[in-house]
Amino acid sequence: MPEGDTVFRTARRLDEALAGAEVTRFDLRVPRFATADLTGQTIHGCVPRGKHLLLRIGDSTLHSHLRMDGAWFTYRSGERWRHPAFKVRAIVGTAAREAVGVDIAEIELIPTRDEEELVGYLGPDPLADDWDPAEVLRRLSADTRSIHVAFLDQRNVAGFGNHYIAELLFLRGVLPTTPAPEVDLAALLDLGVRTIRMNRDRRNRTFTGIDRPGQGSWVYGRAGKPCRRCGTPIRQGSLGADPTRERITFWCPVCQR
Repeated sequence: MPEGDTVFRTARRLDEALAGAEVTRFDLRVPRFATADLTGQTIHGCVPRGKHLLLRIGDSTLHSHLRMDGAWFTYRSGERWRHPAFKVRAIVGTAAREAVGVDIAEIELIPTRDEEELVGYLGPDPLADDWDPAEVLRRLSADTRSIHVAFLDQRNVAGFGNHYIAELLFLRGVLPTTPAPEVDLAALLDLGVRTIRMNRDRRNRTFTGIDRPGQGSWVYGRAGKPCRRCGTPIRQGSLGADPTRERITFWCPVCQR
């Protein structure tokens, strides 16, 4: 699932493959931008903002949000793709390398000067150079909703998704339904920052410290399975800012009170 750590690694990979080169192939397979052509423009680089990717080319920015299933792949120019062409939504190629966006739900091409219109609403990003934990704590402290909902609101803090909040709340022994102001927010945020910074350089995200398939999570995706600490079956529910934005929650009824 693409969250801030996944997006960070993707941006780094795109930057390493494309930055400084000239565009030789540019193809956006979405109706709104199907005729856009940035061939001949210089690629300045790619930066992450929370769960958003900003690929800067000439005076323009190719913005993408991976949502649940999107991904960017890089290939040597002319190398055969490892996925069906009908899933491709964007291609940015240079003489040496090619970036291919697959199953990306959200793609926009805008002037770079207008980036803030797309991502300016985001809260501070723990993987960014301008990380501001005091501002995040101020925003979270003023949010009276459940901690699960408040922490996932990208306006409070950018980059954390459902996997992170489920695992962080387990590690802190907090129920997802607890109102945000009743939580030790500083401790929760500190744990989240340390964890996402640790995972940004890992191929496989882990919260248990075990980097083996199926063993990296305490509660996420483990409904009905025994808690790794106490053996109680993990429970599953849903919470959201409104019925259209509910997300699945996972918790241990013994370890989280």
